[in-house]
Amino acid sequence: MTQSPVVHAPPRRPVPRSAPPGAAPSAGKCLPRLYAIDGLRLLAALAVVLFHFIGLVPSGPGVWGRSPAEVFPLAHRIAAYGWLGVELFFMISGFVICMSAWDRTLRDFIVSRVTRLFPAFWVCVLTTAVFLRLTGDRGMTPSRVLTNLTMVPEPLNVRYVDPAYWSLWSELRFYLLFAVLAWTGLTYRRVVGFCGLWLVAAVIAPVSGLPLLTVVFQPAYAPFYIAGILVYLLHRFGPSPTLWLMLGGTWLLAQHRLVALVQGARTGDRISWSIALALITAGLALLVALAMGRLRFLNRPWLVAAGALTYPLYLLHECIGWTLISWFHPHVPPYPLLAALVAGLTATAWLTYRFIERPLGRRLKTALAGPGRRPVSTTP
Repeated sequence: MTQSPVVHAPPRRPVPRSAPPGAAPSAGKCLPRLYAIDGLRLLAALAVVLFHFIGLVPSGPGVWGRSPAEVFPLAHRIAAYGWLGVELFFMISGFVICMSAWDRTLRDFIVSRVTRLFPAFWVCVLTTAVFLRLTGDRGMTPSRVLTNLTMVPEPLNVRYVDPAYWSLWSELRFYLLFAVLAWTGLTYRRVVGFCGLWLVAAVIAPVSGLPLLTVVFQPAYAPFYIAGILVYLLHRFGPSPTLWLMLGGTWLLAQHRLVALVQGARTGDRISWSIALALITAGLALLVALAMGRLRFLNRPWLVAAGALTYPLYLLHECIGWTLISWFHPHVPPYPLLAALVAGLTATAWLTYRFIERPLGRRLKTALAGPGRRPVSTTP
């Protein structure tokens, strides 16, 4: 939830569409900013929010007092597929991370990721922990909260403050893997080779008998990250048979991984693999269309504001939302309560971004840039 995106990336010189793979960019205008991807990211976040509120079916009565399938008969069936928003996040993350690392040093790439991710994360972890502690969660110990601030509680065998944070551990592993490539310098050939090797490693890891390979190469989610990287290459260099064939390979591997992901979805109903695949395919097709400039009418600058809400909304919504639902559902009709809750969390996410994430991230960016260095621009 990779995420997540407001300030323009540093200027890039475009690669002519006829340039051979790996050619250096030539002078000219920058590649266009794809504002519509910010809007797509917000849609993915809202899908995850609705999944957690009305699509996910707990083992007991849950926060609504009974199964969401009974409270929202039709909406539940739709929201039950909202978990796919995370896979869409991962595809967008592949695109954005490749974009943010291009023409940058490894130091600049790391600084941009740290200043983008951690300020909002620290604030949201502390906000959620304090809220839950005040509402009676005695398991919210100081050590658990402090360990969560590292963003890596899972390998330390510590429970997340909010279950939604699990995707951040996946994103971090992707960033570290991509940082190795960024250290060598990004070119068309190197990035294509990286994607091919990662695809092979993702296939081999589950049968290797080496758990470390599974941790590093993430077989379940690798196809989604790789697809996003390949779409960025389409955007930057234009289409080629190599990119289309590799994108087809990631789709084939993704449909296989969806089998296990569908079986693991806790929705109370049988999830259709066909529908899940159709939704993922539609998301990928939309990302490709945006990257290829086919949907220019969607590319509106005001969508940057939508993207700015995504990360804090994702970080804040789950446990706080569940608690508020359990308080108010006996007194407020379900649909007005759901609408008010989503609107309130969205407003809180904007306030978090505007008055905490952005200023704190700017100060951290200046501090990490060091004396005499120009601060690195924060990218989506």
